[in-house]
Amino acid sequence: CADKATRSNTGVTFKITDPRVARLETADQEAFVKKLVTMLEKEGVAYDFNSYRDAPPGLRIWVGSTVEPSDVEKLLPWLDWAFQTEIAARADAA
Repeated sequence: CADKATRSNTGVTFKITDPRVARLETADQEAFVKKLVTMLEKEGVAYDFNSYRDAPPGLRIWVGSTVEPSDVEKLLPWLDWAFQTEIAARADAA
């Protein structure tokens, strides 16, 4: 969140800034994020972490007191895997 006054310490949001995604139209960015979410849900890694419907495309991760920091650490390589997998799939399709 760019505005420090509205930042949450329990709900962390990720905006994808990689130029291969950031230059896409909003609908295509949303589709990209949805594919990441779907991949990780199918792997049983994370659930319900797409950004809110009215928010910009991205990921929303709950990090409140019910979540162990080690679980978030375990999630990060999976996010990278899903991102790289989808980038590769798009490159193969091009």
